[in-house]
Amino acid sequence: MSEESDSLRTSPSAASLSESELPPPPARTGYVCSLTEDLVAKAREELQEKPEWRLRDVQALRDMVRKECPNLSTSLEDAFLLRFLRARKFDYDRALQLLINYHSCRRSWPEVFNNLRPSALKEVLASGFLTVLPHTDPRGCHILCLRPDRWIPSNYPITENIRAIYLTLEKLIQSEETQVNGIVILADYKGVSLSKASHFGPFIAKKVIGILQDGFPIRIKAVHVVNEPRIFKGIFAIIKPFLKEKIANRFFLHGSDLNSLHSNLPRNILPKEYGGTAGELDITAWNAALLASEEDFVREFCQPGPPCDSILGQALPPEGLSPEAPCDDSMRAVKSQLYSCY
Repeated sequence: MSEESDSLRTSPSAASLSESELPPPPARTGYVCSLTEDLVAKAREELQEKPEWRLRDVQALRDMVRKECPNLSTSLEDAFLLRFLRARKFDYDRALQLLINYHSCRRSWPEVFNNLRPSALKEVLASGFLTVLPHTDPRGCHILCLRPDRWIPSNYPITENIRAIYLTLEKLIQSEETQVNGIVILADYKGVSLSKASHFGPFIAKKVIGILQDGFPIRIKAVHVVNEPRIFKGIFAIIKPFLKEKIANRFFLHGSDLNSLHSNLPRNILPKEYGGTAGELDITAWNAALLASEEDFVREFCQPGPPCDSILGQALPPEGLSPEAPCDDSMRAVKSQLYSCY
């Protein structure tokens, strides 16, 4: 769907009424907007978010959930529903589908989402596989830094890395600033070997991309890949068929050319490992922020949930996330594709 069509706001009850004819937003308490004036203006321009109708829009989505998905076990709090409205530019129908997908993804991949809490991922966090840089980019996007070379496959399966990524995204999206600005991913593939790359086959790729594109309320504004070896051509060949055109166009491959990276991410926000002037790359601050959120994740991800059918019955999960999908990433097939890059 085009960016222009994203801006259309739909509601089964309000589609035929002009805004002047709509009733005023219901009086509610609890939600307090934390956006600055500049971000309120940005949300209005880019996301079609109108502060004067914000709570009306939230109520409309809440009513749709209650009417169309009565068995969907989900939070109906204003702040939570706003994440989905912002991610789909206040199109009620698309926001509802994203909410359904969000829960479907969680139920259909228990290896990733069961017992998802920081204390269960201390080894991954300590490895430095991922962190969030302390400075945002010029657009206000937080930068999620991934370093696959820090992962030792014999220590734990690749799904642990995916759990750590999802944990980080959940923490980031709590911020209204991130909901409006989105995030940037910086992926450093230095030292990634063929044997390590073969763990990320089509089945895993399809699942992860399905979540990021259609099952999580976050805006990915750019993916910057640095130090990618020739093997990355094979990795990207696995990923690309599952990417929507808009996301595919936001991938930037810089190789070892840090000047190319700096044209997108200025040196003053990058650690010296990437030619920046913001000091050494430090993982301790972000790890501490995650570990301090332990109770939040226990409440959200470590409680008994309803049977899968009560949620998955609402809609099909995003492509590639069906629990019945066969695991087709045999090591031989994947390695064959990757070897072709040499």
